[in-house]
Amino acid sequence: MSNEHKPYAGMNDPDLQHIESRATTNRDTEPELEKKFSVWSLGSLCLCLMATWEALSTVVAQALVSGGAPCLFYNYLISFFGSMAIVTSLAEMASMYPSAAGQYHWVARISPAKGRRISSWFTAWISIGGQIVLTASAAFAGGLQLQALITLNNVDTYIPQRWQGMLFYDLVLVYALAINIFGIRILSLTNEACGLLHIIGFVVVFAVLAAMAPKRDADFVFVETSNLTGWPNDGIAWLIGLLSTTYAFLGYDSAAHLSEELPRPERYVPLAMVGSVVLNGLIGFAYCLMLLFSLGDLDTVLASPFGFPYIQVFFDATRSRAGATVLSLIPSLIAVAANAAGLTSTSRTAWALARDNATPKAAYLAQIDTKFHVPVRMIVVVTVLQFLLGFIYLGNTTAFNAILTMAIIGMYVSYTLPIVYMLFFGRKPGAHEPGPFRLGRAGPAINIVALIWLVVAIFFRYAKPGTSGRDAANQTYSTWPNFYPVTPVNMNYSTVVLAGWVLFGASYYLISGRHKYAGPVLELDGVRRSETGKA
Repeated sequence: MSNEHKPYAGMNDPDLQHIESRATTNRDTEPELEKKFSVWSLGSLCLCLMATWEALSTVVAQALVSGGAPCLFYNYLISFFGSMAIVTSLAEMASMYPSAAGQYHWVARISPAKGRRISSWFTAWISIGGQIVLTASAAFAGGLQLQALITLNNVDTYIPQRWQGMLFYDLVLVYALAINIFGIRILSLTNEACGLLHIIGFVVVFAVLAAMAPKRDADFVFVETSNLTGWPNDGIAWLIGLLSTTYAFLGYDSAAHLSEELPRPERYVPLAMVGSVVLNGLIGFAYCLMLLFSLGDLDTVLASPFGFPYIQVFFDATRSRAGATVLSLIPSLIAVAANAAGLTSTSRTAWALARDNATPKAAYLAQIDTKFHVPVRMIVVVTVLQFLLGFIYLGNTTAFNAILTMAIIGMYVSYTLPIVYMLFFGRKPGAHEPGPFRLGRAGPAINIVALIWLVVAIFFRYAKPGTSGRDAANQTYSTWPNFYPVTPVNMNYSTVVLAGWVLFGASYYLISGRHKYAGPVLELDGVRRSETGKA
């Protein structure tokens, strides 16, 4: 397989000459990532990692507390269109410069030469932090949902314990590790199977709720609002609930991090990214409507002993613990699949960082296993970090929830930086050759809409999967306090966590990284552009 390094257009920076030299040296000596993904398996991976209708089930409580059913419905639409602006903005850059490095590679390509290393370094650091905890949040949600099924079937005798929830979380992580290493030959097929379950499961749940659940009227869904947050301003309460729907649209950048493992990534990666948001968005919209019309008594749903309001809805609809178990098992299994898909994507980003000398022990961690043709060492490292997060949950849920803030802020900041550079520097005439997916004249407007939405999403709140009832707001991630009055207990510490993570990245850069990191390397089969950016 031929393998050609794609140079940076118009750059004579000594650091980038070092990159070119290193890439040329490594090209014939290092094992390559296999082209094992197709556009269908990649799209299925994105579908399951986003898991829009399933994720919506886990965060419904906060929207109901903040504004009632209309808060969830209208905010879902806003999140859908905001996410479309983001994903199309990112997909354009993924089409121009496909790379496992994703966001920080695009920043390095598009940003001005002065400060290029610094800007790409911090984009990389923020991105990988967000990805690690986003993947962990999927495992956490899946593990707690599986534990909730025990409660559903033993509600009078079983008292959930935190250590038991952590064990379920660990089991999900072990599965993801095994399938990403030993099951790598069938990973593409498992992604497609999970994508099929994602769609068929939606049809089954939708049909059961439509046929069996008692229905609320249209006023409840579209008009009747409520504010149980304690904030005296209903507008603030509504905005706090706004971001409960954003969790359902995270993960579309995962396709970009697998660019080096499928043919023609400049065409197929944007297709997988945008297509997964469109399909998930439409499915999620239908499910959102059906779920709201099927809620039943709001107080009963919010105070559900099962731990998740959607399980209570399924139980009220079927009047059967067995029936509710079967329906609830679908979101649980997709959460498990989402963690496995997230590990695939996150490990590739972390591997790209090691390849670029941006991690400790970079030469060791950047190795591709000669048997499995995947970065086994980095897969193990990411999994171990997620295991450690579980111990934090066991010891202190407040600290654990604060760390999980990175799943939102980290991802959204990593989306913001490349879009900012693209808007102000990447659209100059002749600066960059567009890929097959391009926004054309609408690009600046779409970028601006995306940035506005990102600022709102980062500033306000984000509901954590795995919380339920009226206590959900006390276990969320955001930058805005969820309940009023604000106390040290319910205060939101997300900005402290983010600042600490960035400070750690800055310290490592000053101590070691600046001597080794020169920017992202890219090795791709079938490169499209020459030094000038032309095919």
